[in-house]
Amino acid sequence: MFFELSKYLWILANPANLFLVLLVVSSVLLATRWHKGGRRLLKLLVLVGVLISTVPFSSWGFWVLENRFPKMTMLPDRVDGIVVAGGIIDPGRSRDRGQPVISGAVERLVAMVKLAKHYPNAKVIFSGGAGDPSQPDLKEAHYIAPFLVDMGLNLDRILYEDRARNTAENAQITMEMAQPKEGETWLLVTSAFHMPRAMGTFRKAGWRIEAYPVDYNTSPNFKWQFFFNFSSGLMKVSHFVHEVVGLIVYKVTGRSQSFFPKP
Repeated sequence: MFFELSKYLWILANPANLFLVLLVVSSVLLATRWHKGGRRLLKLLVLVGVLISTVPFSSWGFWVLENRFPKMTMLPDRVDGIVVAGGIIDPGRSRDRGQPVISGAVERLVAMVKLAKHYPNAKVIFSGGAGDPSQPDLKEAHYIAPFLVDMGLNLDRILYEDRARNTAENAQITMEMAQPKEGETWLLVTSAFHMPRAMGTFRKAGWRIEAYPVDYNTSPNFKWQFFFNFSSGLMKVSHFVHEVVGLIVYKVTGRSQSFFPKP
């Protein structure tokens, strides 16, 4: 129930959708006796639109998220296992096109291949189930194999976890599959901005896994560079708000160790 509810509520809470809804509401109010309220709301939306288009608040937010867990500059001498979080493959289009369609965060797959080759004896788990509640049979893990073959990996090494539908389930179900032992070193590969929430859920599950962040959107040293791009700004705001809301909800519902996990 949590998974379905979170997906459907986000449709309403998504800043891009909310902006459009409020724009429609303000337009309707202009034609009624509440036209003054409509004008005020429209002015507010214009101001918000200008700020989103010019001030990089969300970029700064991404920078904070991405730098919470530092980049792993020196690899451990021994790694017993590698976990790669899903959210990469578009299973619907992969099925329709007959080949893996990578929707984003391709760096996760690049790191997966790199680490698997660097640690030939390590277990490798790709965790990705059905992220769309309306299509529960379309699972990421079922469509990644051709890509791994093209990259030269031995598929016998890969474990496919296809039940996890969100980050919390990634942690719980993958830990059940991996059964990590005391003293083992496991790496978690996911996007840098998503790493705090991911680490919080894995720690909550009882797994002291090491962070291997990839897929950066910002530079190491943030600079306030103003721009004018409404579509890009709105997209960044939506992604940032999604992650912040996820951090809060996961902690409140007991799915994460803390509100903002740290190393």
